[in-house]
Amino acid sequence: MATARAGRKADTKTAEKYRHYLRQMLLIRRFEEKAGEAYSLGKIGGFCHLYIGQEAVAVGTISQLRPDDYITATYREHGHALARGISARAVMAELFGKATGCSKGKGGSMHLFDASLGFLGGHGIVGGHIPLTTGMGFAIKYRNADQVAICYFGEAAINNGAFHEAANMAGIWKLPCIFICENNRYGMGTALDRATATWNISERASSYDMAREVVDGQDLGEVMAAMDRAVVRARRPASPTLLEIRTYRFVGHSMSDPIHGHYRTKEEVEAHRKRDPISLWDDKLRAENILDDATMEKMDAEVKAEVQDAYDFADQSPDPEPAELYTDVYAPRASE
Repeated sequence: MATARAGRKADTKTAEKYRHYLRQMLLIRRFEEKAGEAYSLGKIGGFCHLYIGQEAVAVGTISQLRPDDYITATYREHGHALARGISARAVMAELFGKATGCSKGKGGSMHLFDASLGFLGGHGIVGGHIPLTTGMGFAIKYRNADQVAICYFGEAAINNGAFHEAANMAGIWKLPCIFICENNRYGMGTALDRATATWNISERASSYDMAREVVDGQDLGEVMAAMDRAVVRARRPASPTLLEIRTYRFVGHSMSDPIHGHYRTKEEVEAHRKRDPISLWDDKLRAENILDDATMEKMDAEVKAEVQDAYDFADQSPDPEPAELYTDVYAPRASE
């Protein structure tokens, strides 16, 4: 790591906030690395989709939300859950299928859930959760509230009719919805132009009455700025937004998918690693003299300890009792 360079000095409050965002991205990265290790050891069953390389999307967008806003996500949602405030212990225990998990061990990797935080689940059916966000937006507007409903999905979900129906209705009814397409270029089953990186997601949704922005998903600052604009539009008077956030996963689609050698080359992956969102934010903080080697090393050590604690907690937690098959995991917020 380079030492801090001369540059403008951020105020104390901003410096603390920026370091917090770095820690969140670092927590997601270390957590996912540990989850990959646990999966290889047979601690995690079923499917496991890691978020490594896309950390700036979850941290940047969720940082602009209020605690009473609503979130739905895809099955690649570990990072979103951590960024929203679900503890590393609760997420890891859920991955392990333990009773102490955020879904009481019933959901596993693809179905993290915490209604108290407005985190209304990871969803395994591609695009199937997008209409839920439109429904949440309708409920917010019906109650004359100023909350926001946001939805994360991959570019492959754009091929699903549910996306187009939900987006069209949100536009017609002027709902407080933010549709976030995490375009990592390799949605399973798509036929995008890899060579020229012409994705055209926003253009395909151009007929819907909503704002559209294309965002650099490796630049945390750009993600936060775009999300801030979308939230302002969504609050009052309500108006929906589609954010196409172009990012890149450094790992396979799932743990059963090789990092490279099948549909992308090692050289391609390494080229994208040069724009690692954590490294880019690290560079920014050093340029503003609010991060140095000692601070980064201490932060990384604390994060690794937190992740190891989560692993140990999950490993030692009990399995769900058979009677839990007949119980609900939903716990509404006090205001609902």
